[in-house]
Amino acid sequence: MLKGLALTPPVLGRISIGKVVEKNGKRLPEKDDQFTITSQVQGKDGWLLHPLNDELRQDKDDKLRSIPIRLLFNEPELNFRADYTLFDRQSGRPLCVGNGEKCKRATPNGMQSLPCPSPDACPLAKGGACKPYGRLNVAIGDDDPLGSFVFRTTGFNSIRTLAARLHYFQAVSGNRLACLPLELRLRGKSTRQSHGTPIFYLDLTVRDGMNMAEALLTANELDAQRQASGFDQAALDEAAQRGFGNGAFEDSEEDAGAIAEEFYAAEETASPAINNPQSPVKASLAEKLDAQAQRHTSSIIQGVQHAPAQNDGQ
Repeated sequence: MLKGLALTPPVLGRISIGKVVEKNGKRLPEKDDQFTITSQVQGKDGWLLHPLNDELRQDKDDKLRSIPIRLLFNEPELNFRADYTLFDRQSGRPLCVGNGEKCKRATPNGMQSLPCPSPDACPLAKGGACKPYGRLNVAIGDDDPLGSFVFRTTGFNSIRTLAARLHYFQAVSGNRLACLPLELRLRGKSTRQSHGTPIFYLDLTVRDGMNMAEALLTANELDAQRQASGFDQAALDEAAQRGFGNGAFEDSEEDAGAIAEEFYAAEETASPAINNPQSPVKASLAEKLDAQAQRHTSSIIQGVQHAPAQNDGQ
């Protein structure tokens, strides 16, 4: 296995709430009030739609606001990974990933493990460069039980709701999360920050037309069928855990441009930094990261040198 390369679930397509549109010569992210399912192929007008995008609509003109899905794993954190991520705004590549306690940070001296104070208290996170960033992998249909569609979000409402639902469903199903018949559902809310304009986020529920008891019975039946056929869910979860842990950062360089385009405005994702890795902006950010790591190391050393001697008899 190649070290340093995170092995993530095979992706067949993307799920998004919104799209990227061109306005006044700039490509800008635009929110929407429905799901869009795309392939992994981009054309001149954006991502090409996946056939499921139309198949799941009851009528051609209906808005897609729910998607029947299954999860690949029983462990919530394998289906949905969420962390604080400091992005390079020009390339879209992650430079620092943390959970509010610890982080992995790319510096000129290599990958380092450092404390993570969260974006509110981190001096490097000013200007919104560090965001809560979640990735959800789900299976749609039964054609490929190990293939998935990925939903990426920096929305706190989606991240909090998905994390809570996954842990609740795992608990009530007796750790049969991968067998539950579930549904992605679009919900809207208004906040003071949105000035009364609805914002939309992702929720996870049992499938339409089923109650919780029926969903649990279906999960138990599917789990029994899988065990009888030799399907080893525990081994699959373990393999996925090893794959995620094989690399420092989950997203590949191939996805960097799409991430930058989707989550940052055009003026924040200028193309010269993508084409020129030695751009002044990128070098400056790298220097800041390295300087903070050095300051942290120095403070630890000074603390050890000035610490009072301990008495083993106390």
